[in-house]
Amino acid sequence: MSKRGTAFVIGATGQVGTAAVQALVEDGWTVRAAARTGRTHDGMPDGIEIIELDRDDTAALAVALGDGADVVVDCVAYRGRHARQLLGLADRIGSAVVISSVAVYQDDHGRPFGAPDTRYPIPIPETQATVEPADDDYATGKAALEQQLRAAADRLPVTLLRAGAVHGPRTKHPREWYFVKRALDGRPVRVLAHGGRSRFHTTATANLAELIRLAARRPGTRVLNAADPAAPSTAQISAAVDHVMGVSSELVLIDGPPPAANIGDSPWDIAHPIVLDMRAAGGELDYRPVTSYPQSLPATVGWLIDTARDRDWRKVFPDLVTKYRPDYDFFAYAAEDRWLARRRTQ
Repeated sequence: MSKRGTAFVIGATGQVGTAAVQALVEDGWTVRAAARTGRTHDGMPDGIEIIELDRDDTAALAVALGDGADVVVDCVAYRGRHARQLLGLADRIGSAVVISSVAVYQDDHGRPFGAPDTRYPIPIPETQATVEPADDDYATGKAALEQQLRAAADRLPVTLLRAGAVHGPRTKHPREWYFVKRALDGRPVRVLAHGGRSRFHTTATANLAELIRLAARRPGTRVLNAADPAAPSTAQISAAVDHVMGVSSELVLIDGPPPAANIGDSPWDIAHPIVLDMRAAGGELDYRPVTSYPQSLPATVGWLIDTARDRDWRKVFPDLVTKYRPDYDFFAYAAEDRWLARRRTQ
């Protein structure tokens, strides 16, 4: 296969970066990879050298980029300052692909992502309003990143990919662990709030990598949603994990919000669905998903089990605790059993 050019991937050893490097190498790109640790792992293609890089060190980024690249893929840009870093190096970059998030969207009443009453249209198009850019939190930081990059389209063509609930091996925020550990622990029930109907559109790293590959081939300034072909419900995710684990469990569905602390509140639990419109990606890039949530799940589950084996899961997946809800006990089995006992006697 003829080489397409050079690709420089920032955050190359993480969940998204690993998949992106693999997809670009297979597509014929010469890939240079950078990551905080500077260490490779068994998920990386052979022959890929990892440059040690602190993403926030602008001088180090300039040195690592060297003479430049035909495309820069930035998997770890979160703030307006990261946009300014890329734009400061625009004379050495042919185009860029930058990972953004569904979190930038607000609903038609100005309510942001994560607010209790936020109600998005179904599905959410890329034209939906976004939160005001700032660097106050994850969502406003991503909005600032997007705004600054889009305003400089004449200097640097950038594809921004708004991902949903990203899943796959090497994740730092493994929502699937909520169900995988229950299966490992032999829990016979899965208690789910909102009738198990919550939908937070999933994004497989393989599908995100496919969008990165296609955007690298077709430079341009655009914003595209990035998600799986379907948005599974919490009940469907629970059943899919059980299937991969070879177990069966009883679904106990709560018609409404969690009735008590730590009861029925999974990492996907939301009152109103978040479903992304993927038509623009198909039109702009001829994108077709390479996998579905159920198809991609065995690799994720296998990685989670292998990674957490004989270790404290809180130390293995610290972001699942600190970035979800630090006060939440994901596996409060005793409290769950007491609640179930009261429910059965009512």
